Order: sequence, then C-alpha cells, then structure tokens
Amino acid sequence: MKEFILPCRDLVVQPGITVPVYIDNTISISCIEAAATSTQRLILVPQHCAGYPTNATDIYEYGTIGDVAHVLRMPDGAIHAIVRTTDAVKLKDISVNDGLFTAEIEKIPALDDMNDEKTVMMREKIFDTIQSMALFRKLKVDKIRNIIQNYPLPAFIDSVLQTAEIDTDIAIKILTTPSWYDKLVILFEQIKIIYETSKVEENINRRISMQIEQGRREAILQEKMRAIQKEMGEDSEEADSESIRKKIEKTKLPTEAREKAMSEWRRMRNMSPMSNEGGLIKTYLDELLAMPWNKSDKSEIDLNTARNVLDTEHSGMRPVKERILEHIAVMKKTKSNRGSILCFVGAPGVGKTSLCKSIANALGRKYCRISLGGVSDESHFRGHRKTYIGSQPGRIMDALKRAKANNPVIVLDEIDKMGRDWRGDPESALLEILDPEQNKTFRDHYLEVDFDLSNVLFIATANSLNMSSALKDRMEIIEIPGYSEDEKVQIAREHLIGRAAADTGWDINNIEISDDALRHIIRKYTAEQGVRELQRELTAILRRTLLENNGEDVKTNFTIQKIDDLLSIRQSAGFSKRIGFGVNA
Repeated sequence: MKEFILPCRDLVVQPGITVPVYIDNTISISCIEAAATSTQRLILVPQHCAGYPTNATDIYEYGTIGDVAHVLRMPDGAIHAIVRTTDAVKLKDISVNDGLFTAEIEKIPALDDMNDEKTVMMREKIFDTIQSMALFRKLKVDKIRNIIQNYPLPAFIDSVLQTAEIDTDIAIKILTTPSWYDKLVILFEQIKIIYETSKVEENINRRISMQIEQGRREAILQEKMRAIQKEMGEDSEEADSESIRKKIEKTKLPTEAREKAMSEWRRMRNMSPMSNEGGLIKTYLDELLAMPWNKSDKSEIDLNTARNVLDTEHSGMRPVKERILEHIAVMKKTKSNRGSILCFVGAPGVGKTSLCKSIANALGRKYCRISLGGVSDESHFRGHRKTYIGSQPGRIMDALKRAKANNPVIVLDEIDKMGRDWRGDPESALLEILDPEQNKTFRDHYLEVDFDLSNVLFIATANSLNMSSALKDRMEIIEIPGYSEDEKVQIAREHLIGRAAADTGWDINNIEISDDALRHIIRKYTAEQGVRELQRELTAILRRTLLENNGEDVKTNFTIQKIDDLLSIRQSAGFSKRIGFGVNA
C-alpha cells in the first residue's frame, strides 16, 4: 500500500524523534488530512525546488516515515501536526494525484549501536568541536550543552544538522547510513570543515580590523604631525594651498574661471588633507590652471612663406593648395578664423594628414591631431563630470593643454568613422565645436566653465563622404584626388626615396633608380590612389639590399630586373598584400 508524502523544504528528519509540523499550504493540508484518515502514517521528504513540487524529480528519493500522533486545526485554516518518526525509508514508484504525492517504501535497516563506547566518544568529540566553533559562529553554548547532555541521539543529530545548517545532500547521506556511529562520523567531518572555515574567516576578519585600526592610527598621527608643523611654521599642506592660491592670482583667467577656481580653492583649504575630495579638487585646479586661457602663438601670417611651405612639402595638388592659400589669406585679412571648416576627403595615402601638418607649419602654430575612428561616446569631446571616479577633460581641452596655446591647428582625423551608441551622440558635441557661433562658449563637463574655441583652426579629414548632412553643412569639402603616374614619380623623387633612405639608414647618394624603374614599381607592385604602398615598396627593396650586402649600403643601381628580383623574394615569403599579387588589400 502506498504511503502519503509530505514534501519539506530544507528539512531532513532523523528517525526516532517527535516532529512538530506547521502547515498553511492547501495541498500540504490535504496531504496531512488524507494520511490522518487512512493509514495514520506520513513520509517527510526533503524537496529540491523552492516552490511546492509538481513531479517526482522535485523531491529526494529518501525520507523519514512516522505516525501522525495529533492534528490540530487552527481558526485561520492552518494545521499543527505532531509526527513521531520511526524509520528511514527509500521511496519507490512515486506518483502524483491532484498534487498529493504517494509512494511505496522500503525501510532502511538501522543498527542498534547508540550505547557503544565509540558512539558515545564520537558524540562528545562533536560537542567539543561545536563548543569551540561557537566562539566564531556566535552560537549559544548553553543551548548546545543542553542538547548534548539531555537529548537522545536521534534528536541530537537532528539539532546539530539544523544548528550548523548542514547541506541537504549531506543530511540525506547521514539519514540513509545504518550505523549511528557512522552517522556521527559523517556529521563530525562536516562540523570539522565548518570549524576550520570559521577559523580562517575569523583570522581574515581580525586582520582586516587590525588594518583598519592601523589606518586610523596613521591618520591620527599624520594629523598631529600636521598640527606640530603648523605650530613650527612648516605646514607643507598650508604651503601647497598657498602656492595654488598665488598661481590662481597670477594666471590670467576669465572672470567666470577665476571665480570658479577661488571657490574650489576655498573648499579645498577647509578640507582635511587626508580626504579624497581634497585630492580631487587639487587635481581639478591643476587642470583648470594648465589651460591656455590667454596664451596664443603670435606669429604673423605670410602668404609667400605659406606658399613655399606647401610647395616644398607637397608635390602637385595645385587646386587644393590654392584653396588652402585662399583660406589663409582670409585669416590674414580678418585676423581671425572666419570662414568654413576645411574637410579634406580622399583615399588613404593621398596626403591629407601631412597637408594639415604643413598648414600648421605655414601658419606658425602648434599642431594637434585627434583621431575620431571608433569614437562613440560624447564624453570624448565634452569630458566627464569631475564627480566621477577617473574623470578627466575631453580630448579638445586635452589637446589645447598639450599645445599650450589657445589657437593651435587641431586636426579631426577620420571624421567619417565616428560611431554612436547609448552613451551619447558625439556628433552633436562636434557640431557645437565646429560652429563659430557656438564654440565661443564651449563648456567642458570636467572644467565646468566656458572656453573660447574661436581661435582654434579646426581641419577635418575623411576617406569618404559617409557623414550626416548636418556635419557636412558645417564644413567645406575639398576632395583630394589620387595621383597620376607622373605625379607619383615626382613625389618619389622629391620625398619618398629620401624618407625610405632615412628609415633604413641608407646614404641617399648610394641609391640610383631611374624614372622607368619607379614607374615599374608603381605599375606592377602598387594599386592605389595615394603613395603609401609605393613608400613601403621602396623601403622594402632598400631593406633587402642591406641584407644581401651584410648590412652595408653599397652604391646600387636599382634596375627593373633587380627590383623584380628583390620584390619577388618578398612576394614568395607572403609579405605582400597588394592587389597586383592577387591578395586582398
């Protein structure tokens, strides 16, 4: 005949004890009532799941069977039941009907060794260990002593399991062990593990407490030292604070920035030198005072000098250079950066970035480059608020600080490769920066004061016109076309051969290469609009020749045949990625 099963959450009951059971679950109440009216027997079985189980896999296959001694129904519908457990059982053929679990049982035999000497000794060892553990786990020693001395062995094991919060799987293992001595051995092993773990935790907690106390002691001593230094007129913190105040007064700051600096300085002066916020304010003031508020490069614009710089550093590109000179002429006349923001668009290697460097040289200004490839966070431009950990100014303010002037040439490189995500739209910040009507009062989130960007000459570069219409509207697009073969030969003569010689340590007088040889490299080994690949190939043949001549730059005539011989080795080694070699660029 099948017996009724009462699922219990986190409860494994040993046989031979009386268990009070309080039930307010409707299905569990039905189970108690069904067991009380039929066999008067009930199986207490632990469950795996948190909620009420619905199938056989949700409960363990072992439990404790007992007699339902008494059932008391409460006014609120709940039930108080008393169950006297008798045996540990294994469940077979578990079935579920209307939420009620029933099963056949197989009793697990039990050995009567409660009064054996070794069983009694093992019980005492468990008591000693729990008594020692009570110091760490804050257990009530008097209650434990009462359990040891007065409880019968089944109740003792059950109480220890619940007091020490032993895992359900271990409790099941103890339940199904026939010998009482073996049950105590398993229980002792678990108690010993908990005891050792508690000792380790106590040692860690003690060490942490000592470190905290040591930190307090050092803080008190440092405060006393500071008081002594102040009495002796040697207060370094006070001296540092005073030096910052003098620096604020000496620096030519706008009214708003000066008021902000003095306000933050007064806050820092009233703070303890040990406070983290005091250090953050000091860092903020250092950043604020490092900005070039009224520092400018005062060089006069000379159109002839600008033209010579552009012609010397760049071959060809006559229409592009003329447009740049027109822009510089307007700057000379208006003595400002009025006019559109220039944006150079062209394939890689056509000289966009180097052209920006030449403009900075022509104007006699500092050059700063900001790469925008992959930038998707607005804080790259506006900075982080100084309340955040690790906050810092945006990249525009950082570039100005590095330039140490408020009118550098700032190149926004790869402006077409900006991204956008949940952290903000960097393009909206960039639109403000590039608008002459708005960037006069650009406010960085970290500095929290307005900075005039109208003196900065912004130039953008892009590989394509894959930009929003609003961004393109802020700029004047200047497309830089690819070079013709004749222009590439000229560029190689004037720039690339010398650069390759410098990179590889060659004496340029030892390099002999004809125009036909240069055209051969261009036609066979490059497939690009710019000259970047041509530069790489020239460097490659010089490197290979050095290797063949034991590291010496012997005077060499680089004929077409020799070039093919040198670059064929590079090709066979798999170094080349040129389209001409059949490999994806």
